[in-house]
This record gives sequence, C-alpha cells and structure tokens, in this order.
Amino acid sequence: MNLLKENIFIQQFGNQPRVLAPYYLRKTYLCYQVKGPDDSILDKGCFQNKKKRHAEIRFIDKINSLNPDQNQCYRIICYVTWSPCHNCAKELVDFISNRHHLSLQLFASRLYFHWVRCYQRGLQRLQAKRVSVAVMKGPEFKDCWEKFVDHQGRSFPSWEKLEQYSESISRRLSRILRFANQNNLEDSFRDLRLGSPSPSSSRSDSR
Repeated sequence: MNLLKENIFIQQFGNQPRVLAPYYLRKTYLCYQVKGPDDSILDKGCFQNKKKRHAEIRFIDKINSLNPDQNQCYRIICYVTWSPCHNCAKELVDFISNRHHLSLQLFASRLYFHWVRCYQRGLQRLQAKRVSVAVMKGPEFKDCWEKFVDHQGRSFPSWEKLEQYSESISRRLSRILRFANQNNLEDSFRDLRLGSPSPSSSRSDSR
C-alpha cells in the first residue's frame, strides 16, 4: 500500500472551513481497513477519485475482489475526506445490503454539499441501511495518520480548532440524520389504517 504524504493528509483531511484554509483543490480520498473476527487487520488501503470512478466505487471493487468468507463477520472502517455523493451513497447501500457478514463504519472529515437535498438523502439512506455515518474527530484523525500516512514516526500534528470544527460538522450531520428519523416516524403514522379506508386511500394503496 502506498502511504499518503504528510502534507497531502494535512491538506486533504483538514476540516477547516474553506475561508480559513490555504487555497488548494480539496479532493476525495478514502482510506479503509478490514478487520476480521479476532479484530486483526486483514487488509487496508487508500483510494482517490479518478475521472470516471469515485474512490467509494474503487473501494467496493477492492472489497469484492477480496471475497471475504460469508461465514465470518468482518468490520470495515473507512476514513474519507468528503462524505459520499448521492450516487456513491446508493452504491454503498446496494453493496452492504447484500452482505450481512460485513459491517461498515464511515467517518467523514467534511460533508459534501450538505445543504443539497439529494446529498442529504444519500446520508440518510446510508444510516438506514446498516452503515454507521459519523464525523472524524481527534481519535479518528490520529488513527488515520498512524495507519495511512508516511509519517516517519512523527506523532499526529493536529491543527488549531480541530475539535471545534469536528463538533460543528457533527451537529450538522446529526440534524440531517435526525430529519430522516422524523420523516420515518411520520411515514409510520401515515401508514396506520384506523377504521375503513377512505376511497382516496384505497386508490393510493392500489398503485
């Protein structure tokens, strides 16, 4: 596995608001590790977006190529610079839905287009389909640094207000996921049938 250079990690995984960060193109990097039943690391790697193939899709291809034993349980942890776009979120949902021997934890440094409804729905679908979605904080940044960066023995350098930025992004993600829970509850109440259904409800159910 090719380790990330220190400056690439700091630039790309940094969670500072754009207005406070030096100008450079923030790309998508995905670092993953696969843990077996005994919690040992069976595989790990790092992918970057390519022109026509996002890092998440390259990650799915890699896990499929490993062909993990369906009679064993595996835990996969991913650290990503940007949360998945809505298309990649759908692909991840399809991937994990058919593989009950895998659990997937996704930690994002930043949220991608978090104000756009379809991207919010992508995050909500992930959470609803057994994919744990969270924001990277100090321990995750440190773990990512230690496992995926060519740090030459140097400790994680952190940066100013890292935890403050993480908490802000985490609150934003919580609002997005909480909104999904509220919608699910509303749908459950809507599906209740008290007494005889009205003609309009009968027509809607026949669709």
